[in-house]
Amino acid sequence: MSGALAMPSAPPSARDFEGAVERLSGVGVLVVGDVMLDHYLSGDAERISPEAPVPVVHVREERHLLGGAGNVARNIAALGGRPELVSVVGADDPGRMLGELLSRENLTGHLLVEKNRTTTIKTRIIARNQQMIRVDREESRQLSGHSLEALDSLLRRVARGIRVIVVSDYGKGVVCKAVMDTVRALQAGGDDELPRIVLVDPKVVNAPLYAGVDLVTPNAKEACEITGVAASGREGVIKAGLALFKKLRCRQACITLGAEGMAVFERPGAVLHVPTVARNVFDVTGAGDTVISVLALALGAGFSLPQASILANHAAGIVVGQVGTAVATPESLRRALIEDPVPNIETWLDIE
Repeated sequence: MSGALAMPSAPPSARDFEGAVERLSGVGVLVVGDVMLDHYLSGDAERISPEAPVPVVHVREERHLLGGAGNVARNIAALGGRPELVSVVGADDPGRMLGELLSRENLTGHLLVEKNRTTTIKTRIIARNQQMIRVDREESRQLSGHSLEALDSLLRRVARGIRVIVVSDYGKGVVCKAVMDTVRALQAGGDDELPRIVLVDPKVVNAPLYAGVDLVTPNAKEACEITGVAASGREGVIKAGLALFKKLRCRQACITLGAEGMAVFERPGAVLHVPTVARNVFDVTGAGDTVISVLALALGAGFSLPQASILANHAAGIVVGQVGTAVATPESLRRALIEDPVPNIETWLDIE
């Protein structure tokens, strides 16, 4: 393992977050994983279709946004970080649109084009702030040998000088054994001999690939499916977290618990519960992307994992209060920290 993460620390205090947002600015993060196009059709639903018992949505707005690993990069940039996105798209209109969106938002993207690949599109139809249905167009086959060679070279080049790597795995084929082998080589120092922190937003099907990473951020359902331990209630979450350490040999873990906040494992014997700070929940789309984005920025800026988790929880509370794939801004995060700098953190386990 890289040894780059902070050691277990004292409980966070309000003083820890003075100037916290400013410290996130300028942190470089390499994001590798599945990029996708988020397509939104929004309008009103005032009648039922005569053809079937379903609402008729009168579309008033259409939007295209960066999704998946692209949304992670977008979240990092929104808080002043310097994301470098590495992914694979198809030689199709959605792939080209993703490139245009990256340029429009001044994000640095390195998108390999695979000719026979279909770029993932997720279309969400929304009426009056309520998601009615989602339609996915995608494929999840493994990358070709040529693409893997190009991706290895690209990752090693882009990683130079960057100390934090986020693996954003949506199970669409980019994250595979070859890519994770490259990531682990970079974690250990790579060609520039610079040890790196590796964070993974996991997909259950790829769990065996994450062995030895620094931090994993599954939700409770994913933690259960990875370990076979029901992550419900305090004891269940702790048992699932301990099973994650045994199964993945990761250094630290954060299990997100939805409305219950998150369980933060600094090590197997040190577990904290950070409650949610969300005031209104309209849409949880992309909340996991926000969490791992802020964790990456904060750890890269030298915050401890509990401190980073508080920042991430505040940011997630901001984005779930908006409809669609949203981001936290420096202003909104700064305001949230002023209103509630340190939520009521509870020690769930403390064994030396």
